[in-house]
Amino acid sequence: QVLVVESGGGLVQPGGSLRLSCVVSESIFRFNDMGWYRQAPGKQRELVASISSGSTATYVDSVKGRFTISRENTKNTMWLQMRSLKPEDTAVYYCKMIGWGDWGQGTQVTVSS
Repeated sequence: QVLVVESGGGLVQPGGSLRLSCVVSESIFRFNDMGWYRQAPGKQRELVASISSGSTATYVDSVKGRFTISRENTKNTMWLQMRSLKPEDTAVYYCKMIGWGDWGQGTQVTVSS
């Protein structure tokens, strides 16, 4: 079983920044496309950013220019740098292999003054 562990969430004021981390338990990480997802209260989970095994990144329009996804295959780790945060970014953030794998526990991001 491949485990993913997210961390780095918290409470931040609008306009602030956070950096989320995702550690994957297996070295197969390096061969997989990865994604950051989020689920806000009462809404469906959505994919906000993805990164291919070769580090090509894509973003949903609502976070373009504010979020940056990156990865380090030698550390089985992926990050999501979030800047200029807005209240509508409030959600539980999850990382997962694209197309397969189990969900982790997620990390809560709350943007509020």
